[in-house]
Amino acid sequence: MSTAHIRNFCIIAHIDHGKSTLADRLLEETHTLSSKVMKAQVLDSMDLERERGITIKSHPIQMKYIHHDKQNYTLNLIDTPGHVDFSYEVSRSLAACEGALLLVDAAQGVEAQTVSNTYLAIENELVLIPVINKIDLPASRVEEVTDQIIELIGCDKEDIIHVSAKTGDGIQDIFNAVIREIPPPKDKNDEPTRALIFDSMYDNYRGAIPYVRVFDGVLKPGMTAEFFSHGITYDITEVGHFIMKQVPAKELRSGDVGYVIANIRDMEHIEPGDTLTAKQNKAEERLPGYKKIKPMVFSGLYPADADDYEQLRMALDKLKLNDASLNYEPETSEALGFGFRAGFLGLLHMEIVQERLEREFDLDLVTTTPNVRYKILKQDGTTIEVDTPAKMPAPGEIREILEPIVTAEIITPSEYIGNIMTLCQKKRGKYKTTHYLSADKAQLHYELPLAEIIFDFYDKLKSSTRGYASFDYTISEFRTGALKKLDILIHGEPVDALSTICHADDAYHRGVALCSKLKELIPRQMFEVAIQATLGTRIIARTTIRALKKNVTAKCYGGDISRKRKLWEKQKAGKRRMKMIGKVEIPQEALLAVLQLGDD
Repeated sequence: MSTAHIRNFCIIAHIDHGKSTLADRLLEETHTLSSKVMKAQVLDSMDLERERGITIKSHPIQMKYIHHDKQNYTLNLIDTPGHVDFSYEVSRSLAACEGALLLVDAAQGVEAQTVSNTYLAIENELVLIPVINKIDLPASRVEEVTDQIIELIGCDKEDIIHVSAKTGDGIQDIFNAVIREIPPPKDKNDEPTRALIFDSMYDNYRGAIPYVRVFDGVLKPGMTAEFFSHGITYDITEVGHFIMKQVPAKELRSGDVGYVIANIRDMEHIEPGDTLTAKQNKAEERLPGYKKIKPMVFSGLYPADADDYEQLRMALDKLKLNDASLNYEPETSEALGFGFRAGFLGLLHMEIVQERLEREFDLDLVTTTPNVRYKILKQDGTTIEVDTPAKMPAPGEIREILEPIVTAEIITPSEYIGNIMTLCQKKRGKYKTTHYLSADKAQLHYELPLAEIIFDFYDKLKSSTRGYASFDYTISEFRTGALKKLDILIHGEPVDALSTICHADDAYHRGVALCSKLKELIPRQMFEVAIQATLGTRIIARTTIRALKKNVTAKCYGGDISRKRKLWEKQKAGKRRMKMIGKVEIPQEALLAVLQLGDD
């Protein structure tokens, strides 16, 4: 088939704007799936995706469509993950396409994720087809949303397609626009082979399977695949297309989207954005845009029952096979025992991994407070990276600490601007600009420390705007901050699981909150227990759990007072000895409650 009849496109939208439902209608209209197989959100294969209304794992699919010009077209729909945490994967999926459907909810209008995905699509030079969905809703505001889209991408009113993915209205207009507006891929079959890896999955029998978009040359069984990022080679045993399941083909030519099976056993050998070439027709230069995925949020994962450690290790190994962006290494905590330090792309990614571990592997987990990665410039001129307070050098060795800063974009009804500005100020935010998308919808730009938004920023943003604001961010740089390591000492012993890195201005309030919370949760002992919050060698907050006291004079009836004093002195000496050798057991509930303290 000539590349003139191929169209590669994706759908970009904010969470819950109807992307998966629109994909269902496109598959129905092209008879790609029979009515027996068809179900709602057919491309969302995980229960989590259906429950949360977000796409976590992208699923490409090929559709055959006979246009009214009687030509048979191959339409490759490359699904994209639907959350800010997966923005790099979204950018690689966009790089595999020539065009995109920009889907906007008629009731909710342009949201933060819509804007950032639009910018990603423009960066990748994609043709944008604006689509307003859910026009059948009683709350739809088509005219208002039309103005917002025109403001965002500068199109004409006539270019915007009105559809209802639920009822199927306007679906035919989408097919016409895809064929008319989106350019076909260039025919480069004779050039050295280059294919972009935009995703992958793991099969127990066939190994890691990269999903590719072939830009130049041809891939077929018998060839030797080579990856640019590490140079390791594998023999290709099968190539094919996605039509819900994998369908083998003789070859993948330039412009095709498909999969490559080469018995790759190590998932780490496949990286999104990498370029795959063939040894028989080797390319010298990789496709642009590749970068290594770096985790941004770190947390300790510990089994609630120490006997489940081995089971947790096996569960993480299995999960890693289908999620190459998950990083973890063994870690030991005095308070929590043996566990793992895991790195995630963001808070949503962390939540999903935790939930999958608990559901799919029946584990009961304890997770520590999420941390970000800091860069520490030491007095001797060396720089180290720290992702847990336990690895922080002594205060005397540190020259400065650099923290990750994000550029945040918040889209909100204009009546809530004051609330958002107050919240951002509390979170050490630096105001940049305000831009009005329409008379009552504003776009705010802020610079915020990543450490401030990983606790409860999103929850507070939603509650202060009655759920109407949407939020998106990108990591911009590392910047020097007045940061300190806050340690908690219980009975003079530091508890590693309770240490945090926080801003100097915030340290006192957090120290007091932690001490008073622990006082409530740690049971009283037979001796007095001091709970202290320290910054380096300086104690900034303290509280004391009073000792349990036995009434030793209960047996004394009358007589000289010196008899009672003698018993009290004896008791006091015993308490002193007990305090010297006594150990305080911290209950699991105390650790959990404090770890969930956040910014209280």
